[in-house]
Parts: sequence; C-alpha cells; structure tokens
Amino acid sequence: MTEDILADEGASQDSLQELKAWLFRENIRLATAAAELEEKQTKFDEEKQRFQEEMKVLNRKMTNEQRRIKKDHQLVAEKLEIIKDGFQKLDMDRRRLDKEWARLTAEKEFMEEHGLYDGLPEVSVFFHGVKNPLTLKKRYKDLTKIFHPDNLAGDTEIIQKINREYESLKREFEKSKQA
Repeated sequence: MTEDILADEGASQDSLQELKAWLFRENIRLATAAAELEEKQTKFDEEKQRFQEEMKVLNRKMTNEQRRIKKDHQLVAEKLEIIKDGFQKLDMDRRRLDKEWARLTAEKEFMEEHGLYDGLPEVSVFFHGVKNPLTLKKRYKDLTKIFHPDNLAGDTEIIQKINREYESLKREFEKSKQA
C-alpha cells in the first residue's frame, strides 16, 4: 500500500510538474498576447488621433470653402441686382427719350400746321448741349452703344434718328471750321 501511495505520490508529482509547466507556458502566452494587444491598442489610438486631426483639418477646409461659396453667391446676386437695375434705368431713359421725341415731333407738326415753323433747324434731342466736334463724337458713340439694335434697349428707328442728327451736326461743325 505504501508503494501504491508512493506511486500515486510520484504520479501526482509528475502531474503537478506538468501542470506547473503548462501554467508557466500559458502565463507566457497570455503575457505575450497582452503585450501584442497593448501594442495594437497603442497603434489604434495613434491612428485614431491622426484620423481626428485629419478630420479637423478637412472640416476647417470645408467650412472655409462653404464661406467662400456663400460669398461668391452673394457677390453674384449683388451683380445681378446691379445689372437688373441698370437695364431698368436704360429702359426708363429710352422711354423718356421716346416721349421727348414724340413731344418735339408733335410740337414741330403743330408749328408747321399753323405756319410758325419756317425752316428753323430741328432741335437736337440726343445732342443737346454739344458745343464742339469732340463732344459730338463722344455723345454719338455713347448713344450708339445704348440704342444699337442688338442691345436690349436698342431701336432701329432711334438709331436712324441719331445718325441723321449726328451727320447734320457734323456737317455744321465742319462748315464753321472752314469759315
């Protein structure tokens, strides 16, 4: 029986040694796995930090771009309003000139009917106040830009009237220059 107990004790000693060796190996494996896990955690934290910094930079860039786009939209809207306002003013000027022209034509016809018009030179609506050839030429260029038929405010009839008045005044200035 003592032999059995000693044999059992020897077997348990071997088993205990085996168990200790296994525990030691398992401890080393767990320590290695923990170190690897900690290294991966550190790498993950560093990558997370880099990603957050990149996101901040990209968000700042996006915010700046959105501001720039908003300013561009506002600028375009302001320019559009200026252009619309300019066209409205040009249209009002054209209407005013048409009314003035109609009034002068009616006045001329009235004077002709009643014998009050005796060949007086036609009153210049477009070139009123022009005193020299340079001013005449500048006014002519400005008027042709405004009333050219290709423009929005353009009118073929008005441009013909402008051309007739210009030629007439140009001849008068040339005559006075020769005299």
